[in-house]
Amino acid sequence: MTTTPPNLSISPEKVAFVVTKVHQYEMEAAEPELLADLTDDDSAPGTGGRGATTDRSELVSFIRGLNVDEQIDLVALMWLGRGDGSLENWDELRAQAAQAHNNRTATYLIETPMLGDYLEEALSEFGLSLEDFEESL
Repeated sequence: MTTTPPNLSISPEKVAFVVTKVHQYEMEAAEPELLADLTDDDSAPGTGGRGATTDRSELVSFIRGLNVDEQIDLVALMWLGRGDGSLENWDELRAQAAQAHNNRTATYLIETPMLGDYLEEALSEFGLSLEDFEESL
């Protein structure tokens, strides 16, 4: 028996955007010299590219710009992808995220190792994949 996934307050496109930005941020933080090699040789040093600091601040701004229900869903999705619950107990997971919600949600999420992977896994639980949204990102 297949159950219908619960409705989300946050659009899958927004989750996919966060995943993409988290992966960019993690890659830049882990491999700054690799990214320097990948930049356009014609660009002057310090121009054109964006560093981990820019991506982090963009992520923080984006998450803070979400409404409370979207932020709660994002935390619950991260927990779902991490294996802290399942779609069957989504309402419980979301209720726990709502109870824990505060003004540090963006920092909490961004400082969670493997956030992008967890969110991708959660999307797959809903029958979605990052590739479904690549053109809109």
